[in-house]
Amino acid sequence: MGGTADVISKMERLPGVHYAVLIPNQRGLDNLFSLLDSTPATPPISDEISIFTAATDAFARANTNSTVDESLARLEPVARQALDKGLRVRGYVSVAVACPYSGKVDFKRVREVSKALMDMGCYEVSLGDTVGQGTPETVSEMISEVTKSVPVEKLAGHFHDTFGTAVANVFTALSHGIRTIDAAVGGLGGCPYSPGATGNVATEDVLYALKDSHYKVAGSQYGNGTLDLDKMVEIGWWISEQLGRESVSRAGRAIRARKMREATAST
Repeated sequence: MGGTADVISKMERLPGVHYAVLIPNQRGLDNLFSLLDSTPATPPISDEISIFTAATDAFARANTNSTVDESLARLEPVARQALDKGLRVRGYVSVAVACPYSGKVDFKRVREVSKALMDMGCYEVSLGDTVGQGTPETVSEMISEVTKSVPVEKLAGHFHDTFGTAVANVFTALSHGIRTIDAAVGGLGGCPYSPGATGNVATEDVLYALKDSHYKVAGSQYGNGTLDLDKMVEIGWWISEQLGRESVSRAGRAIRARKMREATAST
């Protein structure tokens, strides 16, 4: 991936944090190995890779110019070599609910692809609603099917917020026993091969929705840690401004507006 080496070799790395590198193919892995060998560091600049495929051939062809089966065959030696090198491997299944090219996805295919990634040695597989068309009902149906072959504790939820249902889908995933949720500060992200798709669910929105629930967020003020929602909002707004956009986090907008109003009132 263009620019990966510059980013991960210059960023600050904190102990106990895994900095995953997205690896699309053998060339990407070879480049990472070269970087690791030429840039010794403690902690290492990366100890994890992310490999990805899709649940439909149409999306896989658009994204990686291959069928799903071809992509799995290409990823298997990548995962094996990474594991042999001592790296963690996480898998992603794109368009796990709906595909922008072929419509509703066969959830049995999602199960098969997820199982294939697990068999490669992935410690976790993230199920991606890449288009953001998922609803609590379809997400529930999809997870129920996938867990016939993959233990729920090995699954993660990845929901884009195109139709405003991402937070509801997060709670659906949690109700099924999934305990890892992918989120992006400020709602960053998107997919160039999914027309109209917005970014991943905003971290701020997930944190706000969970704060009065019976779920505990690891490392947050709502669990036993110190993560601060207000600080997260500030980060989301800052990075959005750096990118020339506005934060799309609903909670972020509300909290920032409240703080601005309080600041004005105090002057």
